Amino acid sequence: MATTRDYYEILGVARGATDEEIKRSFRKLAQQWHPDVNTSTEADVRFKEINEAYQVLSDPQRRQAYDMFGHAGVGGAGEGFDPFGGFGGQAGFGGFGDLFDAFFGGAAGGMGRRQRVPTGADLRYDLRLTFAESINGAEKEIEFTALARCETCDGSGAEPGTQPVTCTRCGGSGELRAVRSTMLGQIVNVTVCDRCHGTGKLVETPCRTCRGDGRVERKRHLRVTVPAGIDDGHQIRLTGEGEAAPRGGVPGNLYVVAHVAAHPALRRQDTELYYELSLSITQAALGASVRVPTADGEETVDIRPGTQAGSEIRLRGRGVPHLRRAGVRGDVHVLVDVRVPTRLSSRQRELLEQLAAEMGEADETADGKAPGDGAAGAARRKRATNRRGRGPGIRDRLRDAIS
Repeated sequence: MATTRDYYEILGVARGATDEEIKRSFRKLAQQWHPDVNTSTEADVRFKEINEAYQVLSDPQRRQAYDMFGHAGVGGAGEGFDPFGGFGGQAGFGGFGDLFDAFFGGAAGGMGRRQRVPTGADLRYDLRLTFAESINGAEKEIEFTALARCETCDGSGAEPGTQPVTCTRCGGSGELRAVRSTMLGQIVNVTVCDRCHGTGKLVETPCRTCRGDGRVERKRHLRVTVPAGIDDGHQIRLTGEGEAAPRGGVPGNLYVVAHVAAHPALRRQDTELYYELSLSITQAALGASVRVPTADGEETVDIRPGTQAGSEIRLRGRGVPHLRRAGVRGDVHVLVDVRVPTRLSSRQRELLEQLAAEMGEADETADGKAPGDGAAGAARRKRATNRRGRGPGIRDRLRDAIS
């Protein structure tokens, strides 16, 4: 659907902007809002608007028509617009020519409409990938069934030995024009020829294999190159690999949609990977060497003594390759969580109580129970903490977790 916003406003340039300024602004915005890069819900709409605006303002004659007549001067511009492959409907100066037809009764400077070229349908193929394939890239063989060009008639739809003939109803133009006079001049109403459907040609002797359509259903095999760093939902466009068009028209495109299996331990966000590392209190206090998964397999990471819960350890360049920047990779973010045991053996309790005593946090009674057991004790410990001006000690945290 065509946008009604001002094209200059969409590209963020003044009406007197030079061609170079328009091109520079388009490139910047297209990179920012490309659906493969920007995952926001409005990215697809914004990207189509940016492309539509650039298609008009980058063409001197269409830009002049837009400056004179606004969106009407370019026939809505976005009608049949495809941000990946140009215009799927009428191209060139159709809208501008219609204005001159309407006011002056003829084509502007010879800019008549071109015959409609049949276009094949775009196809979608859902491709399943492992996490490793999405990181490293892969070559995949795909198989699908689609309408392909008839080999008997070479896509013309006519029986071998015969040729399509010019449509006698429209004279080969693919259009029917009705002219009427008004006080403003001649008004020309243009419609698609109902006999040849805009192609300007008719098949009098249809091919016996495809029955005049120029296409037959066939199983196809393609080899797809999956780039390193592709993410779930990304699309790979294979131009011209979609359905064949009727009677030798332009084939559609094939869009391969990636579906990436999740990693059992890593969480991906664009080119960054996140891993939640769980440490025991002794590992966090004394330090340790642990194995951490990355995009290329496991690596040994040294944990510094005294590492706190909530800390982040960043492994630079161990994340996902960037799709458009060769040699650039994201990072792995190791998020530290410290496990506090909920059950202790007698020996473990004894050792921790000794540690608490060494740290000046012991306050047991004669019966071996801490006076701070229960909710009331927790409140007293909180008041004592506030009086001391420091956080709860290791003994207090363990008591609260176990009780």
